[in-house]
Amino acid sequence: MRIRFNKPALLPPLVVIAWVVLPMGALAEASISSGGSTAPSASRSHPGQAKARITATGIATWFGPGFYGQTTACGQTLTPEVVGVANRTLPCGTLVRVGYEGHSLTVPVLDRGPYSHIGANWDLTAGAAAALDMADVARISTRIVGRLPNTPALGAAPGSPATAPAGGSIAG
Repeated sequence: MRIRFNKPALLPPLVVIAWVVLPMGALAEASISSGGSTAPSASRSHPGQAKARITATGIATWFGPGFYGQTTACGQTLTPEVVGVANRTLPCGTLVRVGYEGHSLTVPVLDRGPYSHIGANWDLTAGAAAALDMADVARISTRIVGRLPNTPALGAAPGSPATAPAGGSIAG
């Protein structure tokens, strides 16, 4: 007896399997800052917080001076004080906990990228890179820890004119 597989019928389960397995290397590599408020803890429930997901490592670059004054893909105006991360696939407002050499920071996804051709998974704003004491391309640890509504003030420094409910970030 020969078993025939219906390729179109197999596609949805394979997509689900890939979606669960691949985040270790692609999706779950960013740590985001909540902009002015304290980063949500994975141990307590919060309305805007997803359950803590897979911890992964990835390559991070950083961007800044050449992009100041421009609008990110998520609608924020980039300034030196903005703390966030760019990722190709995560939705705007996703909170990612990023770790680098003993420093950690929770940052929001604010933009798409990175677009360098060195295999980087994350592109930190200059503010996020400075808070992590990261000066060059680096391997970082990341964990998706929640989600905030995407607003023009997301990632802005506390006390800046653009900060409404969600500015700044807390380094830890």
